[in-house]
Amino acid sequence: MSKPRIAIVGGGPAGLMAAEAAASAGAEVTVFDAMPSLARKLLMAGKSGLNITHDEPQERFMGRYGQARPHLASALGAFNAAALRDWCTELGIETFVGSSGRVFPTSMKASPLLRAWLQRLGRSGVVFRPRHRWIGWQDDALLFETPEGQVSEGGDAVVLALGGASWPRLGSDARWVPWLVEKGVPVDQFRPANCGFEVAWSSTFADRFAGAPVKAVTAKSAAGILPGEFVVTQWGVEGSLVYAHAAALRDELESSGRAALVLDLVPGRSAERLARDLARQPAKASFSNRLRKGAGLDPVKLGLLRECVEDPGALDPAGLAERLKALPLSLTKPRPIEQAISSAGGVSWSGVETNFMLAGLPGVFVAGEMLDWEAPTGGYLLTACWATGRAAGLAAARYAADQVRAE
Repeated sequence: MSKPRIAIVGGGPAGLMAAEAAASAGAEVTVFDAMPSLARKLLMAGKSGLNITHDEPQERFMGRYGQARPHLASALGAFNAAALRDWCTELGIETFVGSSGRVFPTSMKASPLLRAWLQRLGRSGVVFRPRHRWIGWQDDALLFETPEGQVSEGGDAVVLALGGASWPRLGSDARWVPWLVEKGVPVDQFRPANCGFEVAWSSTFADRFAGAPVKAVTAKSAAGILPGEFVVTQWGVEGSLVYAHAAALRDELESSGRAALVLDLVPGRSAERLARDLARQPAKASFSNRLRKGAGLDPVKLGLLRECVEDPGALDPAGLAERLKALPLSLTKPRPIEQAISSAGGVSWSGVETNFMLAGLPGVFVAGEMLDWEAPTGGYLLTACWATGRAAGLAAARYAADQVRAE
C-alpha cells in the first residue's frame, strides 16, 4: 500500500508542526509556502526574545483563550506548555522560565530552533516548496502561483495553515479568505489583536515623550486590573500592558465608539495616603516639584496627567490623588491590523469539525491563526499555533490513510 500524501499550505509554526505530526504518522508530506523562506513571522518574533509558551497552571493557561477555549481544549491538552518544552529539548533547544512565567529558549533566539526543526523535518522526508503561493483550487487540486507559472498539486488530505491578517509582509496576508468563502466556509472578519491604540495627543506631549516608557503602573478595562508598563508613541500607546487590554478596548470601541484605559500612576499607595503626601508639600513649590516629591511622578507621568486632566494644578490634594489613582486615557481607535502582533477573526468554528477538518470540505483541515481565536502575548499565541497544527496534522494523516485503504 502506498503512503498517504498530505499537502501542507503554509510554512509557519502551525504548518510545520502539522507536517511533523503527519510525517510521524507515516504520511508523505509536502509543505508549500508563498515566501522564499519559511517561518518568517516566527523569526521576527524571536528578534526580541522568542517567548514560546507560559509556565502557569493549565486551568489558568486555558483561560487565556476566552470564548475559543472549548474549541482549543483538546489540542492544548494534548500539547501543553510542558509538552512543548519537552519537544524543544528533543530538538536540542534548552528552555528556561523567566521571572514573569514566560518561557524562552536559553539562546533567546528563534533561528537555532527553526534551523534544528527544519533539519529534523528534512530527515523525516518532509519536502519543502517555497515560492508557491496558493491561489485556490483547480477542480479538486490545489492551484499555486510559482516563478515558473501556475502549477496544481493534489494529495489525499490538505492542511491549510496560512496565518491571519497581521504582518502581511511576512506572509500572513489573509488572501485566502475569498477562496474559502467561495467554497461555503464561514469566515469571521479579521480584527487587530495585541495592538497599539491611537490617542489624540497634543503636539507638545507627542514631540516630547514619543518613545518614553511609562513604568510601574496598573491599567483597568473590561479585561480587569493589570500591572505593567507601556510606551508612548507619536500616535498613541503600545506595549505589553496595552496589549493585555487590547481585546477589551477594541470591542468597546467597536460597540460604543469610545474606550478609555484607566491608569493608576501611583499603584503602591492608596488615594488617602497619596492625598496626605501631596498636602505636605510646600504651597510655594512648583506643581511639578510637588508631584515629583509627593507622588514620585516622573516627567512622562506628569505629562500624562496634564494631557488627561484640564488644569490639574487647580485641584486640591484629595482631587489630585483621585485623578492619579484613576486617570482615564481616552483612545480613538486601534492601530491598523497590518501592525498588530496577531489578529482575531478567521475561519469560524461553526464551519470546523472537532478534528479541525472543514465541515464543508472533506479532507481539508485548518490550523493556527487562520482560525477564529485570540490570546494575549506571553507565549499563548505560539503554543496554540503549534498545538492546533499538531492536532490538524494527525487528523489529516488519519483521514488520508483511510482514503488510501479505501482505494
